[in-house]
Amino acid sequence: MTLTLRRADARRIALAAQGFARSRPTRVGTRQITSSLQRMRLLQIDSVNVFARSHYMPLFARLGAYDTALLDALAFAPRPRWVESWAHVASLICVEDWPLLQFRRDELRAKYGRDAWAEANQPLLQWLRDELADRGPLRPAEIDHDARSGSRGSWWGWDDVKNGLERLWLYGDVAIAGRRGFERRYALASDVLPSSALETTVPREQAIAELVRRAALAYGIATAADLADYWRIRDRRAVLAAIDGLVDEGELIPAQVEGWLVAGRPARAWLHRDAARPRRVDATALLTPFDPVVWFRDRAERLFDFDYRIEIYTPAAKRRFGYYSLPVLVGDDVVGRVDLKSDRAAGALRVQSAWWEPGAPADAAERIGDELRAAATWQGLDRVSVSRWGDAADAIAGALRAERHEHPDGRSN
Repeated sequence: MTLTLRRADARRIALAAQGFARSRPTRVGTRQITSSLQRMRLLQIDSVNVFARSHYMPLFARLGAYDTALLDALAFAPRPRWVESWAHVASLICVEDWPLLQFRRDELRAKYGRDAWAEANQPLLQWLRDELADRGPLRPAEIDHDARSGSRGSWWGWDDVKNGLERLWLYGDVAIAGRRGFERRYALASDVLPSSALETTVPREQAIAELVRRAALAYGIATAADLADYWRIRDRRAVLAAIDGLVDEGELIPAQVEGWLVAGRPARAWLHRDAARPRRVDATALLTPFDPVVWFRDRAERLFDFDYRIEIYTPAAKRRFGYYSLPVLVGDDVVGRVDLKSDRAAGALRVQSAWWEPGAPADAAERIGDELRAAATWQGLDRVSVSRWGDAADAIAGALRAERHEHPDGRSN
């Protein structure tokens, strides 16, 4: 039997699974942070820091203002409870989940461990292992090797030391033992992870089945493509086999969602049996482009009719919405987007542009204004300034009674 859901029901189920059906706590400590992390299962890491580091933002969206040092203590301590891994690209995952991604590390070793660079640099890779064994965790700048004299690898223009460390991390020989600013400190995996994580073996089929199960819990309602993307699993056949197994066990319920189409036909979807089905979700949140709610653009379009692309690499004159626009959630829908910049020298949160999506509710500007004030305070900024670019800019500036500024590219309505 296939369950039929309205699109609005699927949207609320998805938001509830991600923690948006709950009121924000009055106090945020390690327990609340850990609870949200366990619900999402991972946090994607990204280097862009225009407003705030991306891995800090999903917790702010769900919990409100919190001390980011609490997350740092969980993720970047000498023996972290959450550790960096290639999961949904570079992400923080629970240490206990490390064995579930061993098949991924094996695949990456097979891919990058035998290419021309790796074959030519086997002595360097062994030297890096030995250096970390002798000296403990190190930043690339602390490693002295002839490779620093000028040889550049093919990855992002990195020199051979950085290239080698990143490959060893992808293989699982090396783990991340914290960061200084955003710069990684590398260590032998045995110096970061407990033996239980390193010595536990999970067969590939079983690992994929468990990852699909966790994605289904995190999403509530999902297609096979959604479930595969959560952990970036490219083996569609293995994902479908995992879904079939979870259906047989009664954990997933076949479903169709109104308006969810693939090639013009109703998309096959699955509801997790434990997914909450709230009648109402009333959240207000700023979402990073790498929040699980919107990181898979096809899903964001199905859930919210929201066409979303990041314009960082788009020439300034061709940007439609701004350099790093953030989706804005009000109620149970994405109602707009704002391009934010933390101007720390001026103590201001700059709203570089603001745009509505069709159907934004009448109180959206006031609610977004409140969220922007909270975001500024969280970032240690004492005021909000709004440019004149975007069809929502005037309304949001009015709700904030904010000062106005000129967009750096001279853009305006």
